[in-house]
Amino acid sequence: MTDIQNQIDAGLERAFAKHGFAEPNIETLRKATGVSLRTLYKYVPSRDVMILRALEHRHWRYMAHLFPETENADQLPFATIVDRVAQWMKTETTHGCLFHAAVASSPQDEDLRRLLNRHKAEMADRAANASGLTGREGEISVIVEGLMQSWPLRGEEAVSAAKALGALICGGEGQQLHELKSRNQT
Repeated sequence: MTDIQNQIDAGLERAFAKHGFAEPNIETLRKATGVSLRTLYKYVPSRDVMILRALEHRHWRYMAHLFPETENADQLPFATIVDRVAQWMKTETTHGCLFHAAVASSPQDEDLRRLLNRHKAEMADRAANASGLTGREGEISVIVEGLMQSWPLRGEEAVSAAKALGALICGGEGQQLHELKSRNQT
């Protein structure tokens, strides 16, 4: 990917995250990218492609945030992944998942649905592999999605709940769950 393409994708991601998918006009999007209208359309020929490119860019940033370790890194505790999702929510998207917002804005768009499904499946697969929970991708997905959807209302309470549920699938129902409950009571 070229530097200009990355600049455009990053600008589009910021614009859609800030304004949603219906509000920003082409001039708002162009300004966010820092390029001319001609250059913008050279790299992304339509609004639909702009949305897909912005979400692809976000996908790679999100994965790098959750899993910065190399593939050969030691096992990553599931609670650490939950903490990283929470940090993402605090700094990047306090109001919910941008992928779900995109699909909600255009529910008939099959390309958006495919991208959403791929993004969520890759997150669950990588989290399962990193935390040694292969075969528990469905549970991981529900926990992380629950955290992301409940974050705007529950904040840190959602993080504690996600960690408690994660402890259950990690087989640490006893001590880990007890520690989480104790922390929540203080």
